[in-house]
Amino acid sequence: MTPERKVSASVQARAAELRQSILRHDRLYYVEAAPEVSDQDYDLLFGELLKLEEDHPTLVVPESPTQRVGSALSEGQGFTKVRHEVPMLSIASLFEVESVKEFVEKIQRFLGMEEVESLFWSCEPKFDGVSAALIYEDGVLVRGLTRGDGVEGEDVTANLRTVRNLPLVLDGSKRELPKLLEVRGEVLIAKAALDIFNGDRRERGEPQLANPRNATAGAIRRNDPVEVARYPLEFHLYSAPRIVGPDPFETHTEMVAALRDWGLPDSGLGSRVKGLEACLAYHREMEGARDDLPFEVDGVVCKLDSIALRERLGTTARSTRWQYAQKFKAVLAVTTLRAIEVQVGVSGRLTPRAHLDPVTVMGVVVRHTTLHTADHVAELGLCVGDRVSLKRAGDVIPKIVGVERKFKGKGPKDWNQRIPESLLNTTLEETGEAEPDVVPGVVWRYGEPLSMPSHCPACGCEVEESGKYFSCPNIYACRPQLVGRTVVLAGRGGLEIDAIGEKLIVQLYREGLLEDPADLFHLRAEQLSGLDGWGEKSAAKLMDQLEERRRAPFAKLLAGLSIPGLGEATARLLARSFADLDALKAAELSDLEQIDGIGPIDGARIVEWFGRSESVALFERLFEGGVTIEYSAPIEGGGPFDGRTVVFTGTLVGITRAEAKKLVEDRGGRVSSSVSAKTDFLVQGGKPGSKAKKAQDKGVQVLLEEDFLGLLADGSA
Repeated sequence: MTPERKVSASVQARAAELRQSILRHDRLYYVEAAPEVSDQDYDLLFGELLKLEEDHPTLVVPESPTQRVGSALSEGQGFTKVRHEVPMLSIASLFEVESVKEFVEKIQRFLGMEEVESLFWSCEPKFDGVSAALIYEDGVLVRGLTRGDGVEGEDVTANLRTVRNLPLVLDGSKRELPKLLEVRGEVLIAKAALDIFNGDRRERGEPQLANPRNATAGAIRRNDPVEVARYPLEFHLYSAPRIVGPDPFETHTEMVAALRDWGLPDSGLGSRVKGLEACLAYHREMEGARDDLPFEVDGVVCKLDSIALRERLGTTARSTRWQYAQKFKAVLAVTTLRAIEVQVGVSGRLTPRAHLDPVTVMGVVVRHTTLHTADHVAELGLCVGDRVSLKRAGDVIPKIVGVERKFKGKGPKDWNQRIPESLLNTTLEETGEAEPDVVPGVVWRYGEPLSMPSHCPACGCEVEESGKYFSCPNIYACRPQLVGRTVVLAGRGGLEIDAIGEKLIVQLYREGLLEDPADLFHLRAEQLSGLDGWGEKSAAKLMDQLEERRRAPFAKLLAGLSIPGLGEATARLLARSFADLDALKAAELSDLEQIDGIGPIDGARIVEWFGRSESVALFERLFEGGVTIEYSAPIEGGGPFDGRTVVFTGTLVGITRAEAKKLVEDRGGRVSSSVSAKTDFLVQGGKPGSKAKKAQDKGVQVLLEEDFLGLLADGSA
């Protein structure tokens, strides 16, 4: 190979000038909507840079505008998972004005403020897109992540680089660039842009994309950036959790102004307002303009403008305390109720599910929706054949809200021939003129009301009734329950084995390769390679992931075992409160009740589950499959509250109860709601209740508020 000749200084300078000029024109066109050159002139500049880089490959740098589109992933290769430095938490979704007022009242109580109408809020539309986090180092885009589960996201940098209004290099001409910047926002497709894009797909004979949100989500996770670049994707910012370099900003409004100066786009639809009533007025304004907005919008997000107040409020395990999303009213559609199927869930609960004639609601085709309980079906007055009104709750979950028109007469002549195929044991062609052969637990005859089955439609076990709920008690042998628990163990809330989903899990149970969730870790590649849909690569990918997931974080494993009363948040509490699995197994109800956030009902269910012989056998089977538990390292630094249990009583003056609780937990302590022999400190404010007397009787150390604040300040016991 002939070595490349040295690139002259003038050529290097021209390439740098072209890069800077093209990136500037990109920003003017895509972000500021103020282009200074024609498309032809832009193409000439781009072509000149491309030719220089082709002639001198050493000139090519990652931030060059010619490098927006990278190489495709190798066949079978997935996106790398990366942990978010700052978790991407949820936002509280509220629908009614009263719920919004209650949310703001909680902020008022937490901050100990007399009034909150003087607070400023930053309001913006809640776009129905795909959240992403972008990381810039010294002004250059180095990584782009999806939200994922909020803790870990997928590295989709190559795909996000194709988004035309997203700067590869930040603009430092107006203010100092940060050493490190993480900006978060929504990746979107405008409604008009999707119409044009679908028109092009129609001409090529490709299927139409149902709605902008689904189109965006599909594009972001494609393996080939060349294909992603075809989609008319846009990015619009909403926050920046990490900024290292410039002086810290006092408000969200100041921060957004800086982000714009650095060339990052936002929708321009946000507004800074004063007081709750102004937030509600903004919501009404956006909802009224909903159809005219360029993007799909399902509500508004209102966040406190003050950064200092946000830091005081902090977060819960799942969401931020300083912002809320107020959703818009749902749009209704009308369709026919074709059948009601009684399904068995992970916990054994029997739940009716509606099968509907397909109907489009806000761009999404809806064919099914849950009916929750038999009582709910009765309250709606539903019968098969009714014309029902449907909405997407929060513009996401489809929901039947009433009967538009009752069934009439004997029904259409073709009713029997239009039963959904998924509900048939044999095809209609095989049954001929006879009545359809429908699976157990399905109500399908025209005009028929729901009648809950006396026996489980999956395993035939006699159903138990408790209040409005029906359930199958056969939890260790009922196939849907086993499948469901395996899906939970492998899912995002569990061990995140994304190489296998529900359909493949159902297949492995049908083939006899799985009998319980722990059997996942006993699978072998040779068992899979001959099965329909499995190849050598897909089997190897699953084996690789199983090997990685054998080292299971304690909280993740607990959350994946479908333990009654134990979700992801509770799993994290238990993993933080108990040194290991043996300690948790030995825990009594009184031990669990000492953990703030676990009540007596859930605590009793957890204790009962760990006492079952089947649960012991499940752990043994997991350990036989090579699973080991990774426990969190203890919090370093010690301090007076590390590993201690604290109870609060009375009214605190210098700090709110919520802030005090957070400070204890941040220092490795636990906060309980009741005094017991295991309580280490009782923090006593004004007008203490019965807890003070109980603490005295049990010899618990009592701290007055000033003592408590003193310990926080100097860290001494």
